[in-house]
Amino acid sequence: MVASQERVKELDSLRETFGAERVAEAERRGAVRALFDRIAPRYDLMNDLMSFGLHRLWKRATVRVALKQLQGKDGPLVDLAGGTGDIAFGVKASDPSRKVIIADASAGMLEVARKRGGDSVEYLHAEAEDLPLEDASAAGVTLVFGLRNMTDPARALAETARVLQPGGSLVLLEFSKPAAWFAPFYGIHSRFVIPAIGAMVARDKGAYTYLVESIRLFPAADDVTRALDKAGLETIETRAFMFGVAVLHVAVKK
Repeated sequence: MVASQERVKELDSLRETFGAERVAEAERRGAVRALFDRIAPRYDLMNDLMSFGLHRLWKRATVRVALKQLQGKDGPLVDLAGGTGDIAFGVKASDPSRKVIIADASAGMLEVARKRGGDSVEYLHAEAEDLPLEDASAAGVTLVFGLRNMTDPARALAETARVLQPGGSLVLLEFSKPAAWFAPFYGIHSRFVIPAIGAMVARDKGAYTYLVESIRLFPAADDVTRALDKAGLETIETRAFMFGVAVLHVAVKK
């Protein structure tokens, strides 16, 4: 029991990190926000290059799962850390009557999303740890490749549980720990190739060095499941992509 509690705390260990650096919590918040503001215009292109386009397949799968979980439920979908809007626009295209809200702490990312989607969805500039939304107001929440960038990931999950309706679902896609046999190959790609691409395409090697280090520090899927449970969210499904490089959690508010 003690070991499990300690492992849940691994998510909290991110609160005073910025990649491999140890920083104060307030400094992390500002640094992450500034980073995403800087890279927002080239964010989608970088994701395509870094993942060879696979992130789009993973996001499509996430949209399908989110739509399934929303069936029979009234209320908005909140796309938390929604960035440039891939998930939000995917849901809106298939469920046009659904109110969809992109919430993100980066004004730069929201600006790119607004240029893509206009007034088809709503935009909310807010921290995931302190959402200006009513209790039990959302039918569903999606969170894709954003949890590891939260200043306080555990609090962000608690906020997610607060705004979800009873029985509402969080569909969470995040990087994880790949299978042991694949880890060395993935390690070479992430350590050397991704920062190099960042330097060439986004002209910001440091930003992509941070992103790689944040992936390396992020806990394994089992730890995320425990953190979800602690926040009041019961995991009902997990799905691994590319030998565990990314893992999808579907969790229902208890």
